[in-house]
Amino acid sequence: MGESTPLQTKSAALKKAIRWISETVQEHPEKAREQILREAQLRFDLSPAECEFLDANFTDMAAGRTVRVP
Repeated sequence: MGESTPLQTKSAALKKAIRWISETVQEHPEKAREQILREAQLRFDLSPAECEFLDANFTDMAAGRTVRVP
């Protein structure tokens, strides 16, 4: 059971992407949030579902909306 499944690997990629997005927003507040999200999606090879998650949650936060967590 020491091997990681594709789902765990993708989950790790999403966590890394979120961490990278957070650092990038802090270091470069002038960059457009959508530009940062697109770069993260490519850099971390995220799935369409993971991209949708980032778009839904991080774009809403940039617009000042409250993010609902199911």
